[in-house]
Amino acid sequence: MSHHDDFNFEPVRGLPGKLPEDEHILWQGSPNPRRLAREALGLRWVAGYFAVLTIWRVGVSSAEFTLAESIMHAVPFVLAGVIACAILYGIAYVQARSTVYTLTNKRVAMRIGAALTMTLNLPYVCIGTAKLDARKDGTGTIAMELIGDDRLSYLMTWPHVRPWYMARTQPALRCIPDAEKVAGILADAAETRINQPQVAKVSTPANGSAVAAE
Repeated sequence: MSHHDDFNFEPVRGLPGKLPEDEHILWQGSPNPRRLAREALGLRWVAGYFAVLTIWRVGVSSAEFTLAESIMHAVPFVLAGVIACAILYGIAYVQARSTVYTLTNKRVAMRIGAALTMTLNLPYVCIGTAKLDARKDGTGTIAMELIGDDRLSYLMTWPHVRPWYMARTQPALRCIPDAEKVAGILADAAETRINQPQVAKVSTPANGSAVAAE
């Protein structure tokens, strides 16, 4: 597993370098901005918070003023809520536009980050399990539990992680369309890669006995 920072040039979209001859892309995609705003940035909770404040302000004002005046008193809360939600959606949109998830026959590659771009390379042999959290609209998140001693920073990779798994960060393909289809592609590719036999080169000395080449 490895990661590379701040790529200014991509020979292949979403990847820091050209693919080897024996590697090919199976799928590429990005998060759905609307779903990312709701699940990763809490857009619904923020909208609900300002809706409660608006209703509360109207209720308090209606004790002393007319309904029309009470509604006018709540306008600042409505505007603040709209601005807050617009900012959150803007962040989600920028994150989604700058993110490219790639599945190849050998690895999962994640080009993430808006201000500071980082590419994670996750070979299938480093992925223990992958869990799909699917939604009714077809979008979903695939979280990957890593094996081995390599650790990822939760803050550096957020929001492309499984929420609240901080001690052992699980990188995730967040809010992707056709999530079940992508999960199938990942599962098939990982199984094929892991079951692929490893062939070691050997050298044969003059006496005819074969020894592993270094």
